[in-house]
Amino acid sequence: MNIYPLDKNSYIFPNPIYADDKGLLAYGGDLNPSRIMTAYLNGIFPWYNESDPILWWSPNPRCILDFEDFKISKSLRKVIDKNIFEIKFDTNFTQVMKECKNINRENQKGTWIQDELIEAYTKLHEMGFAHSFEAYFNGELVGGGYGINIGNIFCGESMFAKKTDASKVALYFLVQRLKEKGFSFIDCQIPTPHLLSLGAKTIDRNEFILNVKKSSENLKEF
Repeated sequence: MNIYPLDKNSYIFPNPIYADDKGLLAYGGDLNPSRIMTAYLNGIFPWYNESDPILWWSPNPRCILDFEDFKISKSLRKVIDKNIFEIKFDTNFTQVMKECKNINRENQKGTWIQDELIEAYTKLHEMGFAHSFEAYFNGELVGGGYGINIGNIFCGESMFAKKTDASKVALYFLVQRLKEKGFSFIDCQIPTPHLLSLGAKTIDRNEFILNVKKSSENLKEF
């Protein structure tokens, strides 16, 4: 199966149905904000290691989190009710990305979040497309994550936690915010045991892309 090269002078992507079994669709191009947003609006996202060219993915199945399926354990509910963390949105976007880059993750060497990605997504944040959700403890940023807003779908990119439950509490308040704003669900991209334990599920890529196309006609403010 072919992996398609992208032209730096064109933002056209191949149809996601041509992606390989893992979802790899194309390589190359650049991280121009217009290209990135075109990718997301077609069910595609960039994900690559430092030694790789820019790789573009559209996995099948796709992992999403419906808000009503979000699982809150008794222990997490207690932490939420105690107001241990102060929750903020869009106050420290670039630092959230840097924390996601630097956090040590189990069974993972290094990070896929390159400096050029931080620069590109910070531009998207300044343009109003990328957003962060943040948990603070005693004034210190200790958890949270970031993602992209497309229509009425929030495309989650990465999360980090420097204190137990910090990212889960931040995610809880993100879910509440998105529900209140009229969003449909969170795109979690690729399923992991952690995401599935929180209530995420998988759907067929064609169904996901159909939802993305519909969402572009129903833009919601974050």
